[in-house]
Amino acid sequence: MELPDVFYDKRDFVETASGNKVSRNTVLCGSQNIVINGKSIVREGVIIRGDLANVRIGRQCIIDKKVVVRPPFKKFSKGVAFFPLHIGDNVFIGEGSVVSAAVIGSYVYIGKNVIIGRRCILKDCCMIADNTVLAPETVVPSFSVYSGSPGHHTSDQPDCAQELLIEYTKSYYQHFLPNKSS
Repeated sequence: MELPDVFYDKRDFVETASGNKVSRNTVLCGSQNIVINGKSIVREGVIIRGDLANVRIGRQCIIDKKVVVRPPFKKFSKGVAFFPLHIGDNVFIGEGSVVSAAVIGSYVYIGKNVIIGRRCILKDCCMIADNTVLAPETVVPSFSVYSGSPGHHTSDQPDCAQELLIEYTKSYYQHFLPNKSS
């Protein structure tokens, strides 16, 4: 399935030396603690909270519009502690989602309007369906599909899930093009 071209105004995005395309309408709190490894797209309206703890994002990740990425926290008797958030390679996070996971593996598809509770662990090659709410500390096994509110295992991914997500994120990046006029 060929993805349609998505055009953007070149003035609205910063393109880094490693090929990242980051919208100027993105809020990067504590940008010194945010690492994006290359050929990733961060769309408009995204908030990444690097001021709370380190956020590492792998290669060829797509973070769609209005997504909030914030490190997970744990309450203690003496206060609150935030922990680093690591996102693997070839991850797609759909529009309007809120992510507070501890770890998101590689080749993961997160649908639109998903809420991932704090300290969740999403293993490689899993999928979270649109409008799913994952309870805090949920562990999503590899090759599983979670959906619902609260999110639960509903089916399994095919064995080729890794190849499919590599192709999807690569194609999305290739079809994310500047307007001819900008």
